[in-house]
Amino acid sequence: MSDSSPEKLLAFKPRHEFFVGIDSDGCVFDTMEIKHKECFIPNIIKYWNLQAISKYARAAAEFVNLYSKWRGVNRFPALTKTFELLCDWPEAMRRGVKIPEIPTLEAWIASGQPLGNPALETLATRTGDPILKLTLEWSKAVNRAIEDLVEGVPPFPFFRESAEKLAARADIICVSQTPGEALEREWREHDIARFAAVIAGQEMGSKKDHLKLTAGRKYQKDRVLMIGDAPGDLAAARANGALFFPINPGREDASWERFFREGIERFFNHAFNGDYEGELVAEFEKLLPEKPPWK
Repeated sequence: MSDSSPEKLLAFKPRHEFFVGIDSDGCVFDTMEIKHKECFIPNIIKYWNLQAISKYARAAAEFVNLYSKWRGVNRFPALTKTFELLCDWPEAMRRGVKIPEIPTLEAWIASGQPLGNPALETLATRTGDPILKLTLEWSKAVNRAIEDLVEGVPPFPFFRESAEKLAARADIICVSQTPGEALEREWREHDIARFAAVIAGQEMGSKKDHLKLTAGRKYQKDRVLMIGDAPGDLAAARANGALFFPINPGREDASWERFFREGIERFFNHAFNGDYEGELVAEFEKLLPEKPPWK
């Protein structure tokens, strides 16, 4: 059984009565901007031949990955959403650039398989499909760029203090759509891997799967919490009947301080559900629109 297999999540056994799933990029680490602006987007422009509309491609990809309700989504659906927005942007289309047609990539995304490089590589090798091969090349180039560039970015203030406080009474796992290898590297670099019983990346399935396999039916109601900075984190929590604490994009330091000072206590004292969580979620949802600014 490989370390990146979903079976590792299913085999997870509770050690405490509380459970906390925590996203990584943009939630624990302030890495969303550097990863997307310096690693993902330059490679989207390069590999998909969008040089002639780089300004529009950059704006569309930044909106999808950083400033909209799609923030934090897996890289492959995010890529297809970026292409979709470009096709629907008249100013970009006037430049005569052909946006890639990617039916085989869309079919793979819809297949329900874990959306990571290993599954993509297997399929691309088996089918020889040129779009899948190009997607894999792009994804590997992104990983190389991240490995080369992203280091020395510490966790947000009050994350470490919160983890220390949680660890005494809760099982903590990392729930992310980042490749597992990058997660392990970043959590080890900053000596926070010791807080996580499991570090789950994209190869182990969706965030919804991560929570279901590790926490499903293993904890009592109101004792499972997801912490995240993206609507996908909230959706994963809701799909599993878990509570949600948002780390608000652009206000991360204040969010972690609030969690440390009041959120943890409320969670442990069963005073989180209801009005308190409702206010947090309402504030969070206002920050990430569905419609891009150029609309």
